Amino acid sequence: MLLFLLFLSCTRDFFIAHEIDKITYETITETQYVYVQDTAPPPPRDTSPDLLPLWVDSFSQPNTVNGLDIIWVIDRSGSMVDEATQVLLGIETMINALPQTDWRIVMINISSANVINDQTFPLIPGDGINEAQIMYYSLGGSGREEGFNSVKAYIAENPYSSTWMRPDAGLLIIFVSDEDEQSYPNIHTPPMFTSWLNSYRPDNYITSIVHLPPAESLCNINATNTGDNYIEATNINNGTIIDICSDDWTAGITDAVIETEPFEYYDLSKNVAYPEYLQVFYDGIPAGPGSFTVNEAENRVYFNRIPTGGTLVEIGYYYQPYH
Repeated sequence: MLLFLLFLSCTRDFFIAHEIDKITYETITETQYVYVQDTAPPPPRDTSPDLLPLWVDSFSQPNTVNGLDIIWVIDRSGSMVDEATQVLLGIETMINALPQTDWRIVMINISSANVINDQTFPLIPGDGINEAQIMYYSLGGSGREEGFNSVKAYIAENPYSSTWMRPDAGLLIIFVSDEDEQSYPNIHTPPMFTSWLNSYRPDNYITSIVHLPPAESLCNINATNTGDNYIEATNINNGTIIDICSDDWTAGITDAVIETEPFEYYDLSKNVAYPEYLQVFYDGIPAGPGSFTVNEAENRVYFNRIPTGGTLVEIGYYYQPYH
């Protein structure tokens, strides 16, 4: 970030970020923040760039730019029979929400003993609900609901998984169960599972379709059925939680897909001023000529060359705080 500010102004050690009723001073190195009330009148709209505040938006590009591997971990016990239609509608929703290329989906049983020898070929672009139904009904029944162990067993102990899973792609895991996680004695706590998952594939996402606590659920009246461990693991990784009692999982599943999508453009958090001065940096290095386009009307930056997965993208610009 210091590089950006020196590029725009050789004399500033800090910048002033205006809000409507306050001024925020942010130092660029060894950052400290001081907030004071702004009692000064708004500057004129034709203020020169040197008198306007600077702002830096930033994000890390998901590795899903290299594709997305998806594992649905499904409870096929007797109590889940009534959820079959919802599960298949959820998978169809996901297929429709995914981009047209570079994704792969498998469904595995929530019981780890059933996944060690599973050699089901994944769904790929072009497949639809008919192929999804065949895969779903081939899972068989479930015994112990141990989603954590099932994922680890499939990835680490089933050689077939390495034939389709890509080490440089993102990984999305969707747990579906009306019981809480019961893995034991291996990775039987949410922190243990997320720690293992992060070490295996750092760019990962978790969605859980489970019973919420009775006070929040649309149908769960028994606290012992709450998917507490799945919920905790999902929250650790800032994922999406869907109430299994809901009649429509569409919005939640669509959100889960959106979370994994790489940035092809970025909506600026402030109203850009003097867009000709806006600068983009990839891992601290200025982006080359023609690598981005600023659309002032949309307040958006389009990346003409999509940043690679794992890249820290920083966008620095002047903004007009009173517009």
